[in-house]
Amino acid sequence: MKGMTNPYAEWFEQLRSEYGEQLRAMPLPDGLPEHLRTLINAKDEDAIQFMVKLAWQFGAQVGYAAGTRQGDTPAANIPSTPRVQA
Repeated sequence: MKGMTNPYAEWFEQLRSEYGEQLRAMPLPDGLPEHLRTLINAKDEDAIQFMVKLAWQFGAQVGYAAGTRQGDTPAANIPSTPRVQA
């Protein structure tokens, strides 16, 4: 997508080009693709954003934990966010 000015959109497209093939082969839990399709068709943007926020939060927690286990200190510019308990 040429002419993008949104840094998150550019970052997302870069990740998609680098890891798209690997992730396309990764199955999602049963029922999740259908549920997501239902949300898209219903234009339920709030629910879709909630799913993205959960994925972002879980990914950040895993990355932080992995860095901590390796003895790294987390980057100072990572904002502190409340933890979500599943």
